[in-house]
Amino acid sequence: MNILLIGSGAREHALAWKISQSPKLTKLFAMPGSAAISRFAECVNLNFSTPFSLLEFAQKNKIALVIVGPEAPLVKGLADAFQKIGIPVFGPLASGARLEASKAFTKNLCKKYQIPTAAYECFEEANAALSFLKNIAPSPENPAAFPHPSRGEGAFSFPIVIKADGLAAGKGVVICEDLHQASEAIESILVQKTLGEQNLIVIEEFLRGEEASFMVISDGKTYLPLATSQDHKRVFDGDQGPNTGGMGAYSPAPVVTPSVFEKTLQTIIEPTLAGLKTEGIPYQGVLYAGLMIEKNTPELLEYNVRFGDPECEVILPRMKSDLIDLMLATVEGKLSEFKLEWHEKSCVGVVLAAEAYPASPVKGDEIFGLDEVEKLKDVVVFHGGTVLKENKWFTHGGRVLVVSALGDDLKAAQLLAYEAVAKICWRGMHYRKDIAAKALVRK
Repeated sequence: MNILLIGSGAREHALAWKISQSPKLTKLFAMPGSAAISRFAECVNLNFSTPFSLLEFAQKNKIALVIVGPEAPLVKGLADAFQKIGIPVFGPLASGARLEASKAFTKNLCKKYQIPTAAYECFEEANAALSFLKNIAPSPENPAAFPHPSRGEGAFSFPIVIKADGLAAGKGVVICEDLHQASEAIESILVQKTLGEQNLIVIEEFLRGEEASFMVISDGKTYLPLATSQDHKRVFDGDQGPNTGGMGAYSPAPVVTPSVFEKTLQTIIEPTLAGLKTEGIPYQGVLYAGLMIEKNTPELLEYNVRFGDPECEVILPRMKSDLIDLMLATVEGKLSEFKLEWHEKSCVGVVLAAEAYPASPVKGDEIFGLDEVEKLKDVVVFHGGTVLKENKWFTHGGRVLVVSALGDDLKAAQLLAYEAVAKICWRGMHYRKDIAAKALVRK
């Protein structure tokens, strides 16, 4: 069968790598793809923002399945457009993609269907948001935290979390320690529009605990959980510095104990899918819950509507099952008949970032050492921001590479991943040196 993959990053490189292993594949096309993805697919330079040419291409090339990697095409309704011409898409319709497109939509859904999450308030006006925050800022007149009806006394107190409502490429979340930082974040998002046309913010209670990524595949009737994983959002070791799109991940995540696993399904995933169905939104595709886990109890931080990145790059190497079989069972509504199998090995993925990432990543530096890494067994390098010129690789984005390694346990996978990382270099390259450290301490 002919398959069309939408996207160009490290996640899509990992998807192309895994798809290419399926005996069901006749030909893989990627739009727009990348030089790295072209090893597995024919890359097509079309624009999903004007889908007519893409739909025409799919019909002409007898595409039997479309796989959408990033969230933006799903939010803009690409799955809806393909569905109208009878081509199945692995990914939710625009109505379901609102879970990621709008933080306010997700929070309101959680409130309606009693899904555990942080207390919150939504604001369109900067002045109203600032007025609210002044009420919770400690002062001689107001020494206590501001109570919130859904959480009780003390729900809102600094630090608090400010989130841009719309898509922000993983950079729309700001943790504010005091009123000054909060004021700057509000000014930046709502007034200066540094994250684009964001017209709404969500101010949330700061949840404490340990984060984990919890993904399931849903066919609109049932679901299958994927292997657990943990991302590392902050740019520096020890979870310091600004948030990024992710600096590395590992799978499995020991913080998701069997008890937490079951609680997540029962209190978060199942009520969400049932609530969406009640709202007239049968959800198909990946449902990715970002969790905060404290005292063996999970709460929802946010939803994404696609594979996580870099979580995808550590989950797919562990998947024994054919990915195309899994996706076909999803779009055909037959997940209840599918048995998802995993390798016993663990996987650790380390993101190698460009100089000055995440603020203003430098492009155009030559990358050395990739040939040496290719010789290592159980290591795969996924390209996120690279370009190939005259048979040489150069940086062309913020998160440049993800170096993923399999091992008999997390320690072995971690050691192999960093052994591979040590062979790669370019001017200004930086990366975290503590990926999977939390899991090893826990174990």
